[in-house]
Amino acid sequence: MMEPLFLTVVVPTFRERENIPLVVGRLEELLGRFRWEVVFVDDDSDDGSREVLLSLSRKNPRVRHLRRIGRRGLSSACLEGMGSSSADVFAVMDADLQHDETILPAMVAAFEEDSGLDLAVGTRYSAGGGTGDWSEGRKFVSRVATRLEKSVLRTPLTDPMSGFFAIRREVFEETAGRMTGKGFKILLDIVLSSRRKLKVREFPYEFRPRLHGESKLDIVVGLEYLYLLADKTLGRLLPVSFILYVSTGLLGMMLHLSVLGLLYRAAGMVFVNAQILATAAAMTSNFLVNNAVTFRSRRLRGRLLLPGLLAYVAVCALGALVNVQTAEYLYINNIPWWFAGACGALIGAVWNYAVSTQIVWTWLPAALKPSSKPKG
Repeated sequence: MMEPLFLTVVVPTFRERENIPLVVGRLEELLGRFRWEVVFVDDDSDDGSREVLLSLSRKNPRVRHLRRIGRRGLSSACLEGMGSSSADVFAVMDADLQHDETILPAMVAAFEEDSGLDLAVGTRYSAGGGTGDWSEGRKFVSRVATRLEKSVLRTPLTDPMSGFFAIRREVFEETAGRMTGKGFKILLDIVLSSRRKLKVREFPYEFRPRLHGESKLDIVVGLEYLYLLADKTLGRLLPVSFILYVSTGLLGMMLHLSVLGLLYRAAGMVFVNAQILATAAAMTSNFLVNNAVTFRSRRLRGRLLLPGLLAYVAVCALGALVNVQTAEYLYINNIPWWFAGACGALIGAVWNYAVSTQIVWTWLPAALKPSSKPKG
């Protein structure tokens, strides 16, 4: 009878073909004394990653991989990887080899040494750790984010934005149902979702430069971080994605009025024509911002952008009709004009959010997704 697994290393991947074999090789050198496996959770990479993973998993019984189709996001990938395992301890690390895997044996051994330990966290911000060749701007943003997090955390951490940690199965089971599973900050999601203070041991390491491939980090990852904090503080009252959607609409309204003023007052264009162009500018802006921020995990790219924009415009046109019809109905039934107008706008916003979520960012990508064939 085979002994139960003690450790599953979960490695989320997207376009990491060159790094995957290196990760496996380094883990095999370091984790020999543990009963372990590695699970690569791949978001349907189109660079040959899945062929590499298939080959490795056929040759090496320690290697498993999950291929996710139509879903993306580091946090949700980690959750699925942990949920697929029967191990006692889960470790999470990136595939880009920026995390120092040499501290992983000590992190895992800490759970054997202390039966009450909940988390072992790799930290860049304690003695012996460092951020490598980060720019001053990136260091500043990270420091600000870390201080912001510490103000809301029950569990003190020097590096709550770390993506390199190990967690006991029981803690995962306690928190998984309350996690958002969104964005890149899986550790922060776990700690914010816990209803108790967790026992943590931290292990300093030096953040390394990426060996192969391109970084997945951009400014929107920072917005996702703020999204996660907002979701944990406001999400019980109102979906944060709806708040983002409405906020985008308000920005679109400001753009609309600015374009209208420039064309009508400054350029002398006929009002109706200026209104049409301003509306088109605002709708395009709203679509692009929602695509990049509100629905980042499902954002449309490349050839899907134009069909997505057209579908979004169609949904919003119907939303405008719902808005006007609702307001008119209330007004002719002796409801004050301002309340009728506000109700129409709110119902129109809810319509636009609900329908565009299902059609533009759910149904459309699935309907237009080409059938994938393995590359030679």
